[in-house]
Amino acid sequence: MDEVFKALADPSRRLLLDSLNERSGQSLRDLCAHLDMARQSVSKHLTVLEAANLITTVWRGREKLHYLNAEPINAIADRWINQYDRARVQTLADLKTALENPPMSGSPDFVYTTYIKTTPERLWQAITDPAFSTRYMGHGIESDWEKGSSYVWADSGVRIESPEQVILENEPYRRLAFTFHTFVPELTQLGIDAETVQKAAQENRSKVTFELEPVEKGMVKLTVTHDDFPPESTVRQLISGGWPWKLANLKSGLEAA
Repeated sequence: MDEVFKALADPSRRLLLDSLNERSGQSLRDLCAHLDMARQSVSKHLTVLEAANLITTVWRGREKLHYLNAEPINAIADRWINQYDRARVQTLADLKTALENPPMSGSPDFVYTTYIKTTPERLWQAITDPAFSTRYMGHGIESDWEKGSSYVWADSGVRIESPEQVILENEPYRRLAFTFHTFVPELTQLGIDAETVQKAAQENRSKVTFELEPVEKGMVKLTVTHDDFPPESTVRQLISGGWPWKLANLKSGLEAA
């Protein structure tokens, strides 16, 4: 948390975050083009922001793209929001909301990074074993996890099956990718209105990727990328609040176990 506050203290780094809040998924060249800063300075500031976990990066071919990451802001809000008058921290709450719900005019990709004190094996089990994923994230995925296999998404009594729900990649303890679940009318039982479900069902299927990377001090870096959305995606709007909640519960559940 000290690194987060130090990173936010610099006005140039706040400008970079503002730019990424307006359009997430920018390259170094994109960021330099819109800010009155030398390329070397921008690169150094991005390194500080990435070390503080305020941004996360994804390589697309030879291009490195930068995304806002809401997890540290969530942690600050969770620690401090209840200790002070809400009116005095409205700016922090607004920033938290902005980071979790970036404008759709920018990159539609959703990228979220968190660090969990656990092992890759336990984290993998929490993601792939429905008994654990239901406990920690509220949904279970039932599959043999072989590449090309289908899966069943189970959430609060709603079971979603489709041959288009496919496991795309499976590298145990390292990387897992699958097409996202189908939007079926039964999802209204979970509080999603029928019109929203219908709009989501008409979109091309999106993709979810989990990447696990062991880091120092017994931590695992978990990056979740949800992409392949069309412009102005209804599904993108739905998952922008869902994944942060699920992943925060996953982190707290594993670290408390």
